Amino acid sequence: MVEPWLRGTLTEIDAVRRQVLHALELAVEDVERWCAGLSDEEMNARPFGIAPVAFHLRHISRSLDRLLTYAEGGALSGMQIDALASEMQGGASAEVVLAEVRAALGEARQRVLMVSEGSYEDPRGVGRALLPSTVGGLLVHCAEHTQRHIGQAVTTAKVVMGERA
Repeated sequence: MVEPWLRGTLTEIDAVRRQVLHALELAVEDVERWCAGLSDEEMNARPFGIAPVAFHLRHISRSLDRLLTYAEGGALSGMQIDALASEMQGGASAEVVLAEVRAALGEARQRVLMVSEGSYEDPRGVGRALLPSTVGGLLVHCAEHTQRHIGQAVTTAKVVMGERA
């Protein structure tokens, strides 16, 4: 199967947003391929003490929301901060985690499409310390950070599925 960035799609969108959207599209495909068939127990399993698939999927969902809030020039809400603190909680339903990540990836797609190409160099502060970044930097980080955690979720899912036998 050819990855989204090699399919010749989204050519009407500038290269920066196109690649972010392709990374999000690949994340959706990897979630469906590797994580959608996990049971609740498998979603929360911590083989060798590593973070569970549920954590990585929640973290993708919630970090995309936070990063895009910064890109849009906003500050985090109390709900976003509370959600950050709960990403590692155990006992998550696979169905609920999958619904959250699917919805978040779809919402992130829409938010990325709303970013103006001319705003990429606009400065943005990140976190309480308002660390320096730009709209473009935050968009690129949305893509790379999502792919980092999808890779970890997929690897953990493969380990968990390997333990089924």
